[in-house]
Amino acid sequence: MADHTAHPPRVSVVLPVRNGARVLPAAIDSIRAQTERRWELIVINDGSTDETGPILADLANADPRIRVATTTLLGIVQALNLGVDHARAPFIARLDADDVAHPCRLAMQCDHLDSHPEIGLVSCLVEFKSTTEAAGGYERHVTWLNSVRSPDEIRRQRFIESPMAHPSVVFRKSILTEHGGYHEGDFPEDYELWLRWLEAGVVMAKVPETLVTWNDGPDRLSRTCPRYSVDAFYRIKARYLARWVKACSPRRPVWIWGAGRVTRRRAEWLLKEGVECAGWIDIDPRKIGRTHMGQRVCAPESLLSSFQPFVLVYVASWEAREIIACWLGRNGFVEERDYLLCA
Repeated sequence: MADHTAHPPRVSVVLPVRNGARVLPAAIDSIRAQTERRWELIVINDGSTDETGPILADLANADPRIRVATTTLLGIVQALNLGVDHARAPFIARLDADDVAHPCRLAMQCDHLDSHPEIGLVSCLVEFKSTTEAAGGYERHVTWLNSVRSPDEIRRQRFIESPMAHPSVVFRKSILTEHGGYHEGDFPEDYELWLRWLEAGVVMAKVPETLVTWNDGPDRLSRTCPRYSVDAFYRIKARYLARWVKACSPRRPVWIWGAGRVTRRRAEWLLKEGVECAGWIDIDPRKIGRTHMGQRVCAPESLLSSFQPFVLVYVASWEAREIIACWLGRNGFVEERDYLLCA
């Protein structure tokens, strides 16, 4: 990778791409249009067979802040780690080839990190655009994601879903040295990274402004690769949630709220990680009294007579989680101390 710049930049933007010729120019133009001028763009051309290579060559010739590394099918994790290894700035920003950064994005996020030294990673709100018919789930996720803003909300709600869109983050490069970079495995590499860094105490925040357009197309990796499947998310979530439960609520009986078939299947990953279920909670009278995995399904009132119960709310519906949280709060349960929302 050629180094054309004389002075270290303020922020390094890491952008891996494979066969992104159709969308790549818009993503790169959005970086070149940033109000923050002290950037470098590190593009990892990971085995492209379309016109991505020639497009990048032309753009790099036009702007020496664009640095290109061409590889042969490394895969997303190795490509990301190669990009961050080449980064020279103290801050690292992410962007994907099919996404667009709004003009003030880098300036606002870098300014936030400069003025809040306790923050290790800062995200932002995202605008969602899709060209696929089956975009409803992603749209609901973005609505929830944009509602989770403060460091406290991000920490508490990390076991519901991934609380940040990957191409929306800027983080300190020093965190990579302290807590490691992207890991290879049968899981979404970004969600695993957030869970690992949050477990290590990294404080994460959001600029409450829409600074990235997150484009969802039919060829996006999250739609085509098994590592981003629903089961993959629940497997990695269960690993870190089990460690949290064992560390923060040892020896307390763990009750799982939600006794439906889907919830039970997802909770199985948690039980495989060594968390013992004391019982199931549900409001459906048809389920109450049944037995699942050796434990009875009980009405919520059973929690009031249980000795120091800890409740994991494994309910996917946003509205239902809010109702359950209100019920628990009215009955003296405190989030994180006595219950956790997991979805």
